Amino acid sequence: MMHASTALEDFLAGSEPQEPGQTLRDLVAQGLDQLPLPGQGQTLARWRALAAVAASNLSLVKLFEGHTDALAILAELGAQAPAAARTWAVWGSEPPGNRVQATPISASAHRAPGSEVLLNGTKAWCSGAHSVDHALVTAWLSDTERCLVAVNLLQPAVQVSSEGWQAVGMADSGSVDVQLNNARASLVGSPGAYLSRPGFQHGGAGIAACWYGASARIAGQLLRACRKHAEPHALAHLGAVDVALSATAALLRATAAHIDAQPEQPWTREVNRTRLAAEAAAQQVLQHVPRALGPGPFCKDRSLALLLADLPIFIRQSHAERDLAALGQAIAQQENNAPWNL
Repeated sequence: MMHASTALEDFLAGSEPQEPGQTLRDLVAQGLDQLPLPGQGQTLARWRALAAVAASNLSLVKLFEGHTDALAILAELGAQAPAAARTWAVWGSEPPGNRVQATPISASAHRAPGSEVLLNGTKAWCSGAHSVDHALVTAWLSDTERCLVAVNLLQPAVQVSSEGWQAVGMADSGSVDVQLNNARASLVGSPGAYLSRPGFQHGGAGIAACWYGASARIAGQLLRACRKHAEPHALAHLGAVDVALSATAALLRATAAHIDAQPEQPWTREVNRTRLAAEAAAQQVLQHVPRALGPGPFCKDRSLALLLADLPIFIRQSHAERDLAALGQAIAQQENNAPWNL
């Protein structure tokens, strides 16, 4: 049986460049979105597939990861996807001033999974808003009670704007604001279940696999150059990149094994460590590869130039020092006083 990552690589290598939304629809039509679910014994295969798409185009993987994450969330929370839904997004960002209010239509069943609500407000940073037909959206039933809802984006009450994204990097992800004016939606799972489920953390490591896939693709350009001409300084840059990527790959493999062994555990510390390692590796790649190669490869290869522009923006999904502090606190509080024993 062909691995999902191999099938995706073959499809993307043979397809003509087009906007990410259309490529996502093509991948769905070919069934290439049916990745192994996290924690079912093939988590690493899932992450390899995400890394393969990321190596092709980061705006595409932003949409593809959101779509496949939505399928995983629906499965984990036991929700049925609407028959009409073909492409999905997950919009969980909660910046100040962009809270979406959910008002139950039926007071008698207003917290039951599957019950209908009306949504009002602006959702920010909605990747793929112009491309997908359904989305899982975080909203608030009250000031303290957050929920997840499934929204059909084709209804008139949903207005997709062209505002909310000014960066050059990741521009093709179409991460814009979406206005909801009495938009109908249905609750997915119980209130709070979206964040409390183990898969929330597991999905965060999937993002690290995306960062890794793009970093490895950029580093591959340096590897090929060194094989053609073993210039000493370029080799030193290659060595630095290898250390960073190899350490991250080892953490991705180890974290995937943890999740498959005990999928009911969130593995928060391990996921956080893996994400931070993938971010650091990306930073190493972005520092070393351009210094080793100069501008030529990035000026003459559009897909590589896009990765170089997109990756610094994409890795800012990391919370940087806040994530480092959370990891440090977790290490300081664990009962094992020797966390780094071999």
